[in-house]
Amino acid sequence: MTRRTTVRDLLDEHGHTHAEEAGIRLKDTPAPLYRLLTLCVLFSVRIKAGIAVAAARELHTAGMGTARAMATASWQDRVDALGRAHYRRYDESTATALGDGAELLLDRYRGDLRRLRDAADGDPDRIRELLREVPRIGPVGADIFCREAQGVWPELRPAFDRRARETAARLGLPETPAGLARLVPDEDLPRFAAALVRAGLS
Repeated sequence: MTRRTTVRDLLDEHGHTHAEEAGIRLKDTPAPLYRLLTLCVLFSVRIKAGIAVAAARELHTAGMGTARAMATASWQDRVDALGRAHYRRYDESTATALGDGAELLLDRYRGDLRRLRDAADGDPDRIRELLREVPRIGPVGADIFCREAQGVWPELRPAFDRRARETAARLGLPETPAGLARLVPDEDLPRFAAALVRAGLS
């Protein structure tokens, strides 16, 4: 099997991002970037991916799709939304983390993650550091955010985290982000990175 065939099969079978699953049309504007960050917070505990995605959708449906809306919602509103998505066991602590994170974003960046990007001065490592200051966002959450946001923040390209690179190595593909990036157009980088991670988990 050629590399080109391997890449095509990966994209066909696994090439959908978490943002797409959650109904987020990712753009370089505050609301979709915040919804992506919320999704990363939801992924930060041991919970099935489908439940995290459903919880992200439910929070948005309940009107909590911006940092200001999340901060002004009551803690119980957040718990109830998570419960409707069957995001249990972690619902109360996650409701607290979402509220605290929204307050942090409002205080430091006026609720706009593009200001975090500006504060990092285009440095991908610094973007990851600042993301990790948000409650519940650890290294994995920051990697997920950057993997998906590279479609709208070019300075993050190419974002292929350790799990993606390990899968690439097993499939006989390049093991470096630069090598992997040469296999697809820039607009397909988020889908390709996601496909490698999903393939590794399947």
